[in-house]
Amino acid sequence: MWTPTEEEKYGVVICSFRGSVPQGLVLEIGETVQILEKCEGWYRGVSTKKPNVKGIFPANYIHLKKAIVSNRGQYETVVPLEDSIVTEVTATLQEWASLWKQLYVKHKVDLFYKLRHVMNELIDLRRQLLSGHLTQDQVREVKRHITVRLDWGNEHLGLDLVPRKDFEVVDSDQISVSDLYKMHLSSRQSVQQSTSQVDTMRPRHGETCRMPVPHHFFLGLKSFTYNTIGEDTDVFFSLYDMREGKQISERFLVRLNKNGGPRNPEKIERMCALFTDLSSKDMKRDLYIVAHVIRIGRMLLNDSKKGPAHLHYRRPYGCAVLSILDVLQSLTELKEEKDFVLKVYTCNNESEWSQIHENIIRKSSAKYSAPSASHGLIISLQLLRGDMEQIRRENPMIFNRGLAITRKLGFPDVIMPGDIRNDLYLTLEKGDFERGGKSVQKNIEVTMYVLYADGEILKDCISLGSGEPNRSSYHSFVLYHSNSPRWGEIIKLPIPIDRFRGSHLRFEFRHCSTKDKGEKKLFGFAFSPLMRDDGTTLSDDIHELYVYKCDENSTFNNHALYLGLPCCKEDYNGCPNIPSSLIFQRSTKESFFISTQLSSTKLTQNVDLLALLKWKAFPDRIMDILGRLRHVSGEEIVKFLQDILDTLFVILDDNTEKYGLLVFQSLVFIINLLRDIKYFHFRPVMDTYIQKHFAGALAYKELIRCLKWYMDCSAELIRQDHIQEAMRALEYLFKFIVQSRILYSRATCGMEEEQFRSSIQELFQSIRFVLSLDSRNSETLLFTQAALLNSFPTIFDELLQMFTVQEVAEFVRGTLGSMPSTVHIGQSMDVVKLQSIARTVDSRLFSFSESRRILLPVVLHHIHLHLRQQKELLICSGILGSIFSIVKTSSLEADVMEEVEMMVESLLDVLLQTLLTIMSKSHAQEAGEYVSCLLSLLRQMCDTHYQHLLDNFQSKDELKEFLLKIFCVFRNLMKMSVFPRDWMVMRLLTSNIIVTTVQYLSSALHKNFTETDFDFKVWNSYFSLAVLFINQPSLQLEIITSAKRKKILDKYGDMRVMMAYELFSMWQNLGEHKIHFIPGMIGPFLGVTLVPQPEVRNIMIPIFHDMMDWEQRKHGSFKQVEAELIDKLDSMVSEGKGDESYRELFGLLLLEKVEQETWRETGISFVTSVTRLMERLLDYRDCMKGEETENKKIGCTVNLMNFYKSEINKEEMYIRYIHKLCDMHLQAENYTEAAFTLLLYCELLQWEERPLREFLHYPSQTEWQRKEGLCRKVIHYFNKGKSWEFGIPLCRELACQYESLYDYQSLSWIRKMEASYYDNIMEQQRLEPEFFRVGFYGRKFPFFLRNKEYVCRGHDYERLEAFQQRMLGEFPQAVAMQHPNHPDDTILQCDAQYLQIYAVTPIPDYVDVLQMDRVPDRVKSFYRVNNVRKFRYDRPFHKGPKDKENEFKSLWIERTTLTLTHSLPGISRWFEVERRELVEVSPLENAIQVVENKNQELRALIGQYQHKQAHGNVSLLSMCLNGVIDAAVNGGIARYQEAFFDKDYISKHPGDAEKIAQLKDLMQEQVHVLGVGLAVHEKFVHPEMRPLHKKLIDQFQMMRASLYHEFPGLDKLSPACSSTSTPRGNVLASHSPMSPETIKMTHRHSPMNLMGTGGHSSSSLSSHASSEAGNVVMLGDSSMGEAPEDLYHHMQLAYPNPRYQGSVTNVSVLSSSQASPSSSSLSSTHSAPSQMITSAPSSARGSPSLPDKYRHAREMMLLLPTHRDRPSSAMYPAAILENGQLPNFQRALFQQVVGACKPCSDPNLSLAEKAVPAAPSSWSLDSGAREAQPFLSAHMGHILAPPVPPRSLLHGHYSLHFDAFHHPLGDAPPALPARTLRKSPLHPIPASPTSPQSGLDGSNSTLSGSASSGVSSLSESNFGHSSEAPPRTDTMDSMPSQAWNADEDLEPPYLPVHYSLSESAVLDSIKAQPCRSHSAPGCVIPQDPMDPPALPPKPYHPRLPALEHDEGVLLREEADRPRGLHRKASLPPGSIKEEQARMAWEHSRGEQ
Repeated sequence: MWTPTEEEKYGVVICSFRGSVPQGLVLEIGETVQILEKCEGWYRGVSTKKPNVKGIFPANYIHLKKAIVSNRGQYETVVPLEDSIVTEVTATLQEWASLWKQLYVKHKVDLFYKLRHVMNELIDLRRQLLSGHLTQDQVREVKRHITVRLDWGNEHLGLDLVPRKDFEVVDSDQISVSDLYKMHLSSRQSVQQSTSQVDTMRPRHGETCRMPVPHHFFLGLKSFTYNTIGEDTDVFFSLYDMREGKQISERFLVRLNKNGGPRNPEKIERMCALFTDLSSKDMKRDLYIVAHVIRIGRMLLNDSKKGPAHLHYRRPYGCAVLSILDVLQSLTELKEEKDFVLKVYTCNNESEWSQIHENIIRKSSAKYSAPSASHGLIISLQLLRGDMEQIRRENPMIFNRGLAITRKLGFPDVIMPGDIRNDLYLTLEKGDFERGGKSVQKNIEVTMYVLYADGEILKDCISLGSGEPNRSSYHSFVLYHSNSPRWGEIIKLPIPIDRFRGSHLRFEFRHCSTKDKGEKKLFGFAFSPLMRDDGTTLSDDIHELYVYKCDENSTFNNHALYLGLPCCKEDYNGCPNIPSSLIFQRSTKESFFISTQLSSTKLTQNVDLLALLKWKAFPDRIMDILGRLRHVSGEEIVKFLQDILDTLFVILDDNTEKYGLLVFQSLVFIINLLRDIKYFHFRPVMDTYIQKHFAGALAYKELIRCLKWYMDCSAELIRQDHIQEAMRALEYLFKFIVQSRILYSRATCGMEEEQFRSSIQELFQSIRFVLSLDSRNSETLLFTQAALLNSFPTIFDELLQMFTVQEVAEFVRGTLGSMPSTVHIGQSMDVVKLQSIARTVDSRLFSFSESRRILLPVVLHHIHLHLRQQKELLICSGILGSIFSIVKTSSLEADVMEEVEMMVESLLDVLLQTLLTIMSKSHAQEAGEYVSCLLSLLRQMCDTHYQHLLDNFQSKDELKEFLLKIFCVFRNLMKMSVFPRDWMVMRLLTSNIIVTTVQYLSSALHKNFTETDFDFKVWNSYFSLAVLFINQPSLQLEIITSAKRKKILDKYGDMRVMMAYELFSMWQNLGEHKIHFIPGMIGPFLGVTLVPQPEVRNIMIPIFHDMMDWEQRKHGSFKQVEAELIDKLDSMVSEGKGDESYRELFGLLLLEKVEQETWRETGISFVTSVTRLMERLLDYRDCMKGEETENKKIGCTVNLMNFYKSEINKEEMYIRYIHKLCDMHLQAENYTEAAFTLLLYCELLQWEERPLREFLHYPSQTEWQRKEGLCRKVIHYFNKGKSWEFGIPLCRELACQYESLYDYQSLSWIRKMEASYYDNIMEQQRLEPEFFRVGFYGRKFPFFLRNKEYVCRGHDYERLEAFQQRMLGEFPQAVAMQHPNHPDDTILQCDAQYLQIYAVTPIPDYVDVLQMDRVPDRVKSFYRVNNVRKFRYDRPFHKGPKDKENEFKSLWIERTTLTLTHSLPGISRWFEVERRELVEVSPLENAIQVVENKNQELRALIGQYQHKQAHGNVSLLSMCLNGVIDAAVNGGIARYQEAFFDKDYISKHPGDAEKIAQLKDLMQEQVHVLGVGLAVHEKFVHPEMRPLHKKLIDQFQMMRASLYHEFPGLDKLSPACSSTSTPRGNVLASHSPMSPETIKMTHRHSPMNLMGTGGHSSSSLSSHASSEAGNVVMLGDSSMGEAPEDLYHHMQLAYPNPRYQGSVTNVSVLSSSQASPSSSSLSSTHSAPSQMITSAPSSARGSPSLPDKYRHAREMMLLLPTHRDRPSSAMYPAAILENGQLPNFQRALFQQVVGACKPCSDPNLSLAEKAVPAAPSSWSLDSGAREAQPFLSAHMGHILAPPVPPRSLLHGHYSLHFDAFHHPLGDAPPALPARTLRKSPLHPIPASPTSPQSGLDGSNSTLSGSASSGVSSLSESNFGHSSEAPPRTDTMDSMPSQAWNADEDLEPPYLPVHYSLSESAVLDSIKAQPCRSHSAPGCVIPQDPMDPPALPPKPYHPRLPALEHDEGVLLREEADRPRGLHRKASLPPGSIKEEQARMAWEHSRGEQ
């Protein structure tokens, strides 16, 4: 049965509970719980962390704590009953815990470790507090440490400052705001002190904080390490001041035995002392710790003969010093003991022993020496601060160690009253003695005794040093053989005070013999009495004593015998007639010097003081004695304070008339003496004396009389020093007066009461008289008044003993009222007057309400005057603070209402005015003080006060002025942040007071200023205040911790809601005046609604409907509301305000309201567009503030910009976002996009002279000027983006404007610019970008991307894999989709992110340009990839069952065409897909497209040769024919025959008859075309190439034969039939079927050598569809759901050619473009320029998922040796010469042939469209020269040809072709390429220097392909020709030639070749230069070359290397060709080019 708990209400979880039972509450260890019910070992309750979740938990998991329960029952609250500071520590540590971990995450490691240390300390301190074993002092100290640490941590973590009083957190409700402000200030200061200073002393309060803090040194001797003394030692430690050359402390003595341990075993570990009472001044002195070591033993340490062993002498041994200044810093920081080692030095000359420490300090090393390194004292030091009581309390362990207190010589800075001392310090200075007839000097020992008057030796009155007991005699140390010894040893004589008078000192001098007997012989003595005859003590001075002769037989029994003798010179002068027959004779040549210093609180050395104390002995000298008292030192006076005061009052009683004034003056002197800080502590002694010992019952009369006389004289006297002193002594004079009157009254039972009262009244009249005097002309009077005012408040307490509160208050009021007002007195007097008032307010008198009623008006009057004149504001604020503090503490009393009323009337207005003035000057501290005063006053005000205040205004103008003032102050208060951010308590209290005040004042505002008297200014001020209030950072509870939020809500509630209700009701009260605040208040109100508080939003959002309604009524529309709302929404959301829930609520609430209106349609439209705008703005903000990528930010900005333009037509906002977008593009270096973006603004402007205002960064200017500037900037950006075609129209537009204005200078400039752009188009290299389609699916994407698809323009060199990685990087949460199919609804609506990416091919719009024959390729390439709006991609798939033998029958192509919203490039790198079309291409249609494209290509190429008259290079034609014929023979079109001409197919597809016929026609046409081609080839072929021609003829016959069955008339066809075909510049890219292995391997007998890249294989019968399938991105190792093998079959089906399967193969250099079978390397359709050789394999770029068995081959490929290190074979092209370069002809050919690659053309495209320089597949130059070139250079020997200018006669584009043979299938990787032994089936073709060495023996494989997709991008060369020759500077310069062997000479890169315009020049330019022969590799057989015709040399031609043939055929080089110099590897790039040019030129000169 669950029963409510009675006692068990609160507990702490001591073991975590997982809540594994039903209704179980999950609890973590350390959590606190509130217990509600209990049942059989279980509790039910809540965790304080989650107070809303109730549950059960085991009782034994909870440690119960006592608690206070309030409001018992369902809503009870529980507060633990423990020290509040413990609760605070607990809460604070919990708050810090999470923040502490964040520090580590944010890399604030230093603070992380510091905070951890502080947290551990706090836990430990909390444990100590909870233990309950501490004393009160210890508890206080622990609390101090806790608060310092709490405040430090809060400060460093940016948490709130906690105001405290006596370590307890203050409750802001219990104290006034002024006090709270002061506590915040003091807490802030203590935090700063604890942060900046190591020492965190407890602050002292009141006057005591002015006390200097004494310092103390704790010294402990750890050990004395020595090994040579072997005797007992005394070590004396003292403090020595080097500057003054004197010891400043007593000595601390440690007695050690010969082993180095303490002689007294009890002293082990207790050899320590405390050097006390060092002042701050002392700490700055040059102090040293000096240690003198005295040994006790033989006379000479190392001579056993000197002196008998039984006699021990005190002998000097050594000295050690330590500078305190050197170690002070470390001691101050450490705060604990620190060890030091002091090295002990011995004195070289004993006579200088007294100065050894000075010599060591001065480093006079000649005078001392170190006996050995092992001699040293180890001491520990610690610096302590504070008075002795505090030291004892804080360091009890030190005092338990037998500490020796070692005092300072003389008194400390502060003399404590109870400090009784009576010490005489005597220093044995020196002596001068006679030799006494001996040859050697004496060893003198001095023995000293203290004797009493009766001759008795006083026991224990001599102390050698602290730490050892006193003794009765003293023996000095002995200096060896010294008649003038200097000791310098200080002895303390602690003689009892009663024995001091009559005592004397006797010094006996003995010679210590070192002979055998070793006796000590007495030879003289000296003596000195301690007191003089006049009763004064021996003066502090050096005294020379007379030495009297005596011997061992002399007796000192009768001390009177020598005491009558003079002891010194002064004594001798006093008694000259001394008989010479005395027993002791003075030795005139000998003398003895001592010095003394008295430190006594009982004895005096002052004669005048002694005379005063014994005044009765000199009655006639009393006047003189009283006068001389002023010259007695303060130390002497305070020592005898009570005696002196008694004496003075006795003298006063003795003769008042005669001595009254002198006694009064003496009393004033003594009172003022106690005001000195040194004697401040004697004030309690004075108080005690007055209370308990003072007996002058009649003194008051004389004191009042004298005081009044002084006051009355002040108007006349010039010198007023004595009057001012009397004024300063007023407090104690009144104490004496009052105490005297009390004594008299007691004695006489209250007689003469009236006389006393009247005398006091008269005295106060005199005081008022003094204060009323005009002191402006008299400085002395001014000082008198100031002294009087300063002392005046101190007499109130004394007067209260004799008078009632009201009487004293009247006295005071009269006095304060007598002061002239501020206007008439000087500024310094103002301060004094206000200070006096301040002390009056702080006095006990003011705490009585009766006195306040009397005093408050006069106090307020003075403050009012000062505030009016803005003078002494800080003092005034202090006074006000005190008043409010008193009023607050006594606020329960009824009189307080009246006082507050008084203050409101007097102060409120002037306080507001003062605050406005201060705030305008930004004086922070003064503002804080006055704000706290104002808030204190407002807080004290209640309904009545507000009512009176408002009723008291005479007119509405006055009320208006008041309201404006107070609203303005409140607004400034929130805007200026008067209180720092971390003063949360203060800020919340301020807000609470403001909201309460506003509630009172709003009714007055409504009542007085609404109807006819409407005042816009007041209402506007009110609304502004309310808006500011709600937006205050301190009130935004959402950003603070839940615990703090709960605390604030419990105390104040949500003040934003309170103010929002107030604001809403006031808005409703406005009525028709609302229109005045439209649109002005829309922005502020919008800011309020954006506050993340649902209730505030619910209250405020409907106001917008109200505004719309009122504007609709007034103007018929709400355009202003609309415009302003949109404008402000943009800026506020971008500032971080608003969220998704606000957007929804805004739409919901307004739509609900608008629905009921007549204007609902426009309203709904507006609300909808605003919510949609918010949607975009929120997306934009999230993108901008997060660490989002540029793409996201740009996309977001475009989205928002378009919205502003198209949907809400806000031109200004639209333009702003244009510039934001432009800046983003520039930052991302998207210059073309930046230009298009800026162009949007440019297009908005006209060429007009209309003036435009200043906007953004544009100055005021005309529209024409702004448009011109924009055009120039746009042109500049197009130039940087290399988009010159877009810049040219703008250049023309500008030119037109300049021309119309006859601005020829600008016209010239723009025309030159335009011309340079044309040059750039023709000369500069431009990379063609790839395009990627991206789908963003899922609701987690930003609004502008969600469930949309885009096409993106890739960056330069960016391939699909890189793009895909970039997108996944931008959306790290996204999942990549593994298929290209359109996603279903489950994906579209899920809360996730899905990305679908694949490459797409652009479909250009500028078809006309691309169809023109004579347009250069550089021009065409731009139009292929720019202004493109349509893109497509193809996907191969099987429809129906697969045919295993010929899968062509079922292989279809799915072609998707995407249309974008805008063309690319544009204002963004990506645009949304607007429309998608899907078409399926059948296998038959695909075959038709492939054959048709090939026919068109052949016709175009043949046509070029037919129109050519001169014999040219037919290599291109050779390769093209070879490719088609060879492929056809090997099964190219045969596969199509099998697939589509089969009877079964025809019967099953009767509808395809027409298409089959079309395919047949095309095949027949191909045979015709080939016939024509062979005819042309025969005509132009070089004799050396005849065998190739013959081979082609043979294969053509075979091809015709294979087609004969289908086309019986084929053999009769005339070759001329194709002559009518129009040559068109089109390229057919092709693939051949390859297994993954095939791709890697190429047959040795490939018909292509190096030049084989240009082979036009008829295996190009691949479908375009297949070629495009590689566009789909698969982000895993899947292949469209099929295995790689299936894809391989697809490829075989697409490109049937089974001929070379399984044959032994070699790796072909350029066909190393094997692709990973994985779909991750799917080919992208990126176009590379035709000028660049592109053959880097996808695998070379690191395909992410290449299977191992294929990867190995790739790696082998990459690891091949360079050509010089390898055997010549098929893989090293025959056209490569020894130095890795080609002859001119081959270079030219190679450059024409080796073009870029692109997928097979679409049959729907015209030829011109297909002329795109192909989108390279993954092997192409997609990574630019960086990737392709090293690979090429390594395998081809630097054959990167320069771009060849287009030629007018050659048209056509030729596909590059390589042979690839199938490697035997298997897992074993292929071996390194080696030459096969199988002979070529063809005869070797002799090499020719003018034709490519080519063995075209037929092949079917294509250059590249990404096998993984089942398709590959097809290679295609582009040969646009032009008659213009490009300049030499070409982009190939950017690709440095690379040397791949360390020992090879670096070769210069190819420089561009110039061609003449004539055909002969073209032919000449490609003939080889004569070559010098080089040694060939061993396996190479030289051949006789044909002699080429001589050519004129051309500048910049590089030298031509020899050509090496695959089968060992070597083109012999010309013997007389000079060899060029090797290039230096160290040349910089620039100099390399210069070197090349120079060499080429010199070589050509040599040729000439």
